[in-house]
Amino acid sequence: MSSAQDIEALKKKFGEAVVATVEFRGEHTAEVKLASLKEVLAHARETLGYDFLIDISSLDHFGKDPRFEMVYELATVDDSKHLRIRAKVGEEDSVPSVVSLWAGAEWHEREVFDMMGIRFDDHPDLRRILMWEGYPYYPLRKDFPLAGRPSEMPDVAFTGKAPLEGGPFVTAPGEGNPVTREPRSREID
Repeated sequence: MSSAQDIEALKKKFGEAVVATVEFRGEHTAEVKLASLKEVLAHARETLGYDFLIDISSLDHFGKDPRFEMVYELATVDDSKHLRIRAKVGEEDSVPSVVSLWAGAEWHEREVFDMMGIRFDDHPDLRRILMWEGYPYYPLRKDFPLAGRPSEMPDVAFTGKAPLEGGPFVTAPGEGNPVTREPRSREID
């Protein structure tokens, strides 16, 4: 079966739980209701053969309701099929964890929690993965200021110049293409 046939199979099995489908440049996406998300993902893995979870990400549709959206990128290990499953998530909603389906989902879900504040039910270790415990903000939300937030921990979160600015591992600004500006192409003092 192809990804297009799998989308049709999902629509047939889950009916109104499949809210919309999109095909764009050969990529197939199914938007499903949050209440059916884990069941749809389990069916995609167990029945349709999507045994590889490529990525889990989230979107912030600030100003809309529901505000968030979860995106699951699935594939077969032999790379013959790709499928994207999306679900809208309200600010107060939590998402079912899929760690029981794909062990690799654990860190993806922790990152979504840490950066967006979306909670996952039944996650085995839902704690921050990039920011420190107790950090009260979610940096990838659209209402997070670009200049950052004040911090009580200046050694961890600073707003000054980066310590390696202009150093050997930073691409040099200026003319030329990225290859000639790349650090290994110039002499380091």
